[in-house]
Amino acid sequence: MRASLIQIAVNDDKVAESVNARRERVSSLVREEAGRADLVVLPELWTTGAFAYELFSEEAEPLEGPTFEAMAKAARDAGVWLHAGSIPERDPEGPLYNTSLVFSPDGELAAAYRKIHRFGFDKGEAVLMAAGEELVTVRLPETVAGVTTCYDLRFPELYRGLVDRGAQTLIVSAGWPERRRSHWTLLAQARAVENQAYVLACGSAGTHAGVAQAGHSVVVDPWGVVLAEAGAGEEVLRVEFDPAKVGVTREQFPALKDRRLGLAAPTGR
Repeated sequence: MRASLIQIAVNDDKVAESVNARRERVSSLVREEAGRADLVVLPELWTTGAFAYELFSEEAEPLEGPTFEAMAKAARDAGVWLHAGSIPERDPEGPLYNTSLVFSPDGELAAAYRKIHRFGFDKGEAVLMAAGEELVTVRLPETVAGVTTCYDLRFPELYRGLVDRGAQTLIVSAGWPERRRSHWTLLAQARAVENQAYVLACGSAGTHAGVAQAGHSVVVDPWGVVLAEAGAGEEVLRVEFDPAKVGVTREQFPALKDRRLGLAAPTGR
């Protein structure tokens, strides 16, 4: 299976690139992966920047808003499965959510995931956005993918829940800060090893509200081996991986069968 992680640069200068212009640019980047990838993954909150809190409400859109339409068309034009990163979604009843969208190659919505673990403690996303409640997996032709977002990476019980729902590939869309980049790579490898699954972790580049982004998107195999890693700037990280390796790994080293303790997790599809 071929995957392309598009590490988009989002910067603070809104005059230089409007949200509409960024949608057009990102759509073009997705279309360029036609024939190169089966799956394309984008970062978290790339329309605004993950730390640009003041833009969340200003740029929030309904689920089937302009970003939805642009990404559905880009997936269809490229003929790829597209994890379109996440958007600040405004629910019809009022709350904001950090919502990831996954489209099939025909441009149909295959899954939507509202981020469960909001970052910021007593400020930022944790205050401005509501928490999702459902774990989400999506069946791709060669693997079952679990959908997660950024801060989720620090909560191993979420990934155990996804594995219990059949996940073999774990996708992380993120806007991870440079100052904690060592945690990013470490946690991506940990989630891969403990769940004997591939981890495809796509972060953003640039600077969000003065917060330098880590970049360094990474793909890790079920043994924790880094198959590919990006640098700090905007780039497309392309990798080919064998989904069958998950089953082989779990059979050769059946650690998941030796689990004795279960953790409660939110229910959902």
